[in-house]
Amino acid sequence: MRKYFTVSNILTFFLFAGLAFFFLYQKGFILTNFENLSPEKAYNLLQKEKDGIVLIDVRTPEEVLSDGKIPDSILIPLDQLGSKIDMLKPFKNKKILVYCRSGNRSVSASRFLSSLGFKVYNIRGGINEWKEKGFPIEKEEKK
Repeated sequence: MRKYFTVSNILTFFLFAGLAFFFLYQKGFILTNFENLSPEKAYNLLQKEKDGIVLIDVRTPEEVLSDGKIPDSILIPLDQLGSKIDMLKPFKNKKILVYCRSGNRSVSASRFLSSLGFKVYNIRGGINEWKEKGFPIEKEEKK
């Protein structure tokens, strides 16, 4: 008769369960206090409620120069978000859409901003998916 409940099997199960939990948490699929939006839903929301939304780009300035940005977005790199939070206080009553390159850093930024009481939406897939869908991009010229 085979033993299924060996120490090795139990440890393997918990290891994989922990890795799955970590992955889902990092991607913003579980334990979130913000909403993930597809690029299509984010674009439609921007069109409908333009004046009630602030768009935050948490990438680096170098990424913005190489990839462009979503029009009217404010660049606040993720590593500077905590020190520049006062910039966002006037927008406490507005919805905040956050994006990065692929959607990982924006999850961290969304968690942080929502913990401070902001109404936050994360653009799933970041600017990569935004561009893939053909939505507008602004290119800044190098200075």
